Amino acid sequence: MTDPKPLFGGVELGGTKCICFVGTAHDDIRAQVSVPTGSEPETTLHRLVEQLSASQAVHGRIAALGIASFGPVDLATRSPTYGFITSTAKPGWQFVDVAGRLARAFDVPTRFDTDVNGAALAEGRWGAARELDDFAYVTVGTGVGVGLVVNGGLVHGFGHPELGHARVARLAGDDWAGTCALHGDCVEGLASGPAIAARAGMPADQVPADSQVWQPVAHALAQLLHTLVLATAPRRIILGGGVMQCRPELLTRVRVLLLQSLNGYLALDALVGPIEQYIVAPGLGSLAGPLGALALASDAYLLNTRAATG
Repeated sequence: MTDPKPLFGGVELGGTKCICFVGTAHDDIRAQVSVPTGSEPETTLHRLVEQLSASQAVHGRIAALGIASFGPVDLATRSPTYGFITSTAKPGWQFVDVAGRLARAFDVPTRFDTDVNGAALAEGRWGAARELDDFAYVTVGTGVGVGLVVNGGLVHGFGHPELGHARVARLAGDDWAGTCALHGDCVEGLASGPAIAARAGMPADQVPADSQVWQPVAHALAQLLHTLVLATAPRRIILGGGVMQCRPELLTRVRVLLLQSLNGYLALDALVGPIEQYIVAPGLGSLAGPLGALALASDAYLLNTRAATG
């Protein structure tokens, strides 16, 4: 008899909502539940534990847990604050032990990373970056984040990439201050959902497609991609997140503006193919993030199994 596939638990903590998955892979999800993130971490984390426990009661015990969280987070495993959200601007969530709180509740192998790194991992395994060792996943939503995969692995230095807070060349004539509490007109301060809402005076998903607000947004994102192209030479760049989902036509604008910004310096067609196949939407759609948590759980299980068998 063939052994059943191990069951994994995944938790994606986003700035607005958290999603719990229980399943074996991207095409075998047994349970999916969403809860508001809120401003009281203990309440939110308690609800996540309740939801995963309820799913276990129905579907069976999970063999590993993956946690993909908004950041910044501490990813240094020897650090006393490993698994903590650190200097986030989200009220109430500074220096919260997310990984520890969830891992203690289930006592299974656990892997923790950023939400955007998780999404990148999932897109590389099951989505738009399959068979690629070098690519970038950019999320544009409540914040702007970048997950980088280089030589087949997620990029981790002293922490994790924070390219959403990079300062970029501004659109000529645009002197709007931006909304980032720390940096003003960084990419996140210019192109995130809250930034668009502040500039337009309405939620980003209600801003008309022909609004002038989208030009500086597309410009800022193209400048971010310009930096990515020159810094890590990704073989594909995936643009996801809530803003891109509600305004998919942004992809076309960003492609055009990226080529204009590069100004022929790189022959992208020869290096990576047509721009339409280079700057793409997520293959996993809006599920890239929570499936990233499931991918992290799968990795935690494999690492633990290898360690146990020597």
